[in-house]
Amino acid sequence: AAFMQTATEVGGDYYDFHNHPDGTLTMVIGDATGHGAMAGTMVTATKSLFNLLSGNEDIAEILNHINYSIRKMHLPNLFMAMGLVRLKNDTLELAGAGMPPALIYRSATGNIESAPLKGLPLGSFADLSYSKITVRLNRGDVVALMSDGLPELFNSKYEMLGYEQVTTLFNEAINESPEKII
Repeated sequence: AAFMQTATEVGGDYYDFHNHPDGTLTMVIGDATGHGAMAGTMVTATKSLFNLLSGNEDIAEILNHINYSIRKMHLPNLFMAMGLVRLKNDTLELAGAGMPPALIYRSATGNIESAPLKGLPLGSFADLSYSKITVRLNRGDVVALMSDGLPELFNSKYEMLGYEQVTTLFNEAINESPEKII
């Protein structure tokens, strides 16, 4: 399940999916710098590049190609944080460019693990090389991806939600449907 609520009419948040013929699912989540038309331009470019490259076997290489392409566009002071996740059978591959960590609830232990999606945002440096990690999933495990917009939400007292509270809320909702977890 997925949910997105932009801060303005045209936002810089982005997510997408690619279903491969063999049943593999590649997911992307991103957050462009800023809001409005310029962030929307970055999302449009990134979406086009993801659609073009999502069949690549190596998700880290997808990030490398997107980073190179964005740098060639010479978009001043525009960057895109991005996380790529590929699920095939019980194997989850993750690669990141400046996104918050993925949260993985382990049903066998009841623990929540944090899988880093580190790396400089896309468009930062042309010669940067991204890498991936691989995680095995078991039946009942649940994975949550987010942009920094969720932990940076403020309540009526102007207190930020924070990553620790996001993890706590995820743990409290873990037995719900994906839509209710969101």
